[in-house]
Amino acid sequence: MNLISWNVAGFRACLKKGFAEFFHAVSADVFCLQEVKAEMSQIEFHPQGYKEFLFPAKRKGYSGTLVYSRAEPLSVQYGYGEQEYDDEGRSITVEYENFYLVTVYVPNVKRDLSRLASRMNFEETFKSYLHLLERKKPVVVCGDLNVAHEEIDIYNARANRGHAGFTDEERCKFSELLASGFIDTFREMYPDKVGYSWWSYFGHARENNSGWRLDYFLVSEKIFPSVKDSKIYDEILGSDHCPVGLKLDL
Repeated sequence: MNLISWNVAGFRACLKKGFAEFFHAVSADVFCLQEVKAEMSQIEFHPQGYKEFLFPAKRKGYSGTLVYSRAEPLSVQYGYGEQEYDDEGRSITVEYENFYLVTVYVPNVKRDLSRLASRMNFEETFKSYLHLLERKKPVVVCGDLNVAHEEIDIYNARANRGHAGFTDEERCKFSELLASGFIDTFREMYPDKVGYSWWSYFGHARENNSGWRLDYFLVSEKIFPSVKDSKIYDEILGSDHCPVGLKLDL
């Protein structure tokens, strides 16, 4: 089973920058998008053979998540019961026979860290939700988690420490999630590999590969033996993020 996750930073714009070509070339079983910034009536991409599940934010042109799935899920849940984040369309849970797949666009703390307290609340409530799902079956989590976990996950770690996405608080919450029974698939499979999934539009960051790894596939420990590969498609343009992928043999 081939899974893809991509923060498209505005789906309508990404569609004009080669999204469809990548979608059809990679031919994933499930394609999860974050920061869609659109309602269904505004989306002109309906690939044959896929079910579509969109969770737009109440605020137009903001946030939002979308899942394309070849298989019909057993169930679909929009949000996870916390109104502040559900109003922003930040997560979709699709249930398959052997696992739950949760795609999520984690809130950014903002440059001035003004949303840090809200982010900490999100981390706690979302972790509790994931463990509630785990009582029934393993969980795969994908999306823009808006944190570079370790120094290897960010270019020039020393200069960026304390900045949004690399605060001690955000990194500690990520560590707590892993310690609670989840595995960062890319880092587990490639412990010493430098790979980034986001680059600023400023300072020729993409050309210089001055990036951050903000996009992840996490899995419950019990399903990790089924993971065959975890990939970063850093050659794919179309957004300030690139897609990431997971291959499962279930």
